[in-house]
Amino acid sequence: GKQWYQRRVRVSQGGAIARYSGLACQKKLGGVIALSCYLPLRNAFPSSCTLNKDTPILMCHGSSDPVVQFRFGQMSSILINGFNPTIKFKTYPGLTHGACAEEFRDIKQFMTEHSPK
Repeated sequence: GKQWYQRRVRVSQGGAIARYSGLACQKKLGGVIALSCYLPLRNAFPSSCTLNKDTPILMCHGSSDPVVQFRFGQMSSILINGFNPTIKFKTYPGLTHGACAEEFRDIKQFMTEHSPK
């Protein structure tokens, strides 16, 4: 079954690695959470994504992020949605490169929904 350790929460570069690894992983994952990041090596997709095309993904991004521009996160979510329609992209108005209480609530809800029962 799905193991909790298969889920990782990362921010920015860690989020980019989590997103790429989660999609390209050759082991079925329970979900991917990617915060304030983009999809690296985007041209490798969707061909690199074979086993996790229906893995739930939560992407969270602040609209005022000066480190990883919001549009890069948004464009990544649009690309991923083309082969994984389970993706949820959450926008946090005014949030810079950080986190907020609403984002933590969304993460908790996502983890609750997709945790092994």
